[in-house]
This record gives sequence, C-alpha cells and structure tokens, in this order.
Amino acid sequence: MKIPASELPKQPDGAIYHLNLHPEELADNVILVGDPGRVEMFSKMFDTIELKRQNRELVTHTGLYKGKRVSVMSTGMGTDNIDIVLNELDALANIDLKTNEVLPEHRTLKLVRVGTSGALQEDIEVGTPVASAFGMGIDGVLNYYDTSGCLDKELAEAFIQQTSWSSLLPHPYCTPAAPDLLERVAHDMRQGITISAPGFFGPQGRQVRAKLMYPELNQAIEAFDYKGHKVTNMEMECSAIYGLGRVLGHQALTVCLIIANRVTGRFLDSYHDQMEKLGRTVLDRI
Repeated sequence: MKIPASELPKQPDGAIYHLNLHPEELADNVILVGDPGRVEMFSKMFDTIELKRQNRELVTHTGLYKGKRVSVMSTGMGTDNIDIVLNELDALANIDLKTNEVLPEHRTLKLVRVGTSGALQEDIEVGTPVASAFGMGIDGVLNYYDTSGCLDKELAEAFIQQTSWSSLLPHPYCTPAAPDLLERVAHDMRQGITISAPGFFGPQGRQVRAKLMYPELNQAIEAFDYKGHKVTNMEMECSAIYGLGRVLGHQALTVCLIIANRVTGRFLDSYHDQMEKLGRTVLDRI
C-alpha cells in the first residue's frame, strides 16, 4: 500500500511534516508532555542527549536514560494536536518515508503521557499522581476512525446512560490503558477513568462569563460509577492517545499530577518539584 504524498506530507529533507523528525531519531520509549518547556525538565535527567528538534510547539529531545533510549516530546494542548502527533509517530515507526510504503514488520511504541489534570473526586488531594486506567473521550476525534475491537463500548454506554448525555455533544468513547504499562509504571498510584474534553473552560464545566448549556454535567460525571470504576480526573489529551494508540498497535498510558480539585476548589499554583519527581518515576519505570 503506497500512501499519496498529499496524505502524508514531509519536509523538503524527507522528515515527517509536523514533528520534523526522521525515523531513526525516534526512540521506542516516548514520553509525551503538553508543555514544550517540560521537555527540557525531563531531558536534563538523561545521561546523554543525541537530538534536540523543534517545529512550532512540537519539541523533541532524544537521548539515553540509564542506558535506555527515550524520546520526550511536547504535543501542545488538545486531542486535535494528538491526532497529528500519534499519526506521525506511527508513520515514523511503520512507514518507509522514502517510498511511502507501509513496512512489513510492525514497530510498537511505548507512549506515556505525563501531564497535569483536575480531579473530579473530593478525596483526591492536589499534588497526587493519578494514572488513567481508562481514557474516556468527549472530544469526538476517535469517531472519525474505524475503531472495531479497540473500544470499551459497555463502559461508554453506561456513561451515556448515567449522565443523560445530550445527543448535541460528541459521542463518548472509551479505551483502556495498556495493561503492562499500567502495572509497571503506575502500580502504586491512584487509578481511574480520565475524561478528555475538547476545551478547558465550557467543555470542562468552567463558567467564567459565558453561560454553560449543561451546568450540572460535572456533577453527573462525578457520580458516575460502572463496576467500581469512577471518573477520577479531567484533562485534554488522554483519550486520543489511548484510542489512536490502540488503533495503530501501540502501548499507551497517561499519568497526571493533580493540580486542581474541581469539587473542593483547591488549586496547586506551584508544582515544579512534584512534576520533576513524577517525570523521574516514569523514566525509571517505562
């Protein structure tokens, strides 16, 4: 199968278009962060750095950490950016960029998002790391893909029923984390369902001046319970990483530092040290 040039654009030197990387510049272990400034926070822990590359908000550092090759990459905010990043990461791993032919042997990437998030359960203290056992998308990105056999449809349907989900909103979808990564990286962390919203204010139930159409939605999400699984937190990237990761045959996990509790109203305005500690934990365990 040869992919047309219009469907997989590249830089003049043959690098993948948005990430501006060549296949050999990407490690099999990839840490994804939203904030470009956080890339250096993690890569300064490396023993050696072989590559630093930036295109727009997409920054990549590849190097060695305790003898393990790792790439740290910023994605920017939102599942729309994740749609670009995940597809281009997979192209770097599984497409011959000189011929645009799919490679005969599949290369599997380990993708771990390390980010920040807001808790939706009163008992989760700010400063707590939370691992996403499931990624629940209310953003709509995965609805454009053939996800046969990739989603937990029963959990998503229970969510729709219990929250009286409006048909005017994107249809929710749900994908589990990679079990091996969840156990290895997050075995001692709080775990739950993470919701990925398509925005920071209204889609996450924040009202500043613009009135909300569904002001009670967060309370319904907070109360959701399916076989003991509850929604622990809300952010903006996890669901697309899990969904596209599963569709494309990669392992994915999200671990977030809780910097706000939406129930108690608490906010952690200084969390550099906690994020650095979480980053080192993930590097040690990935």
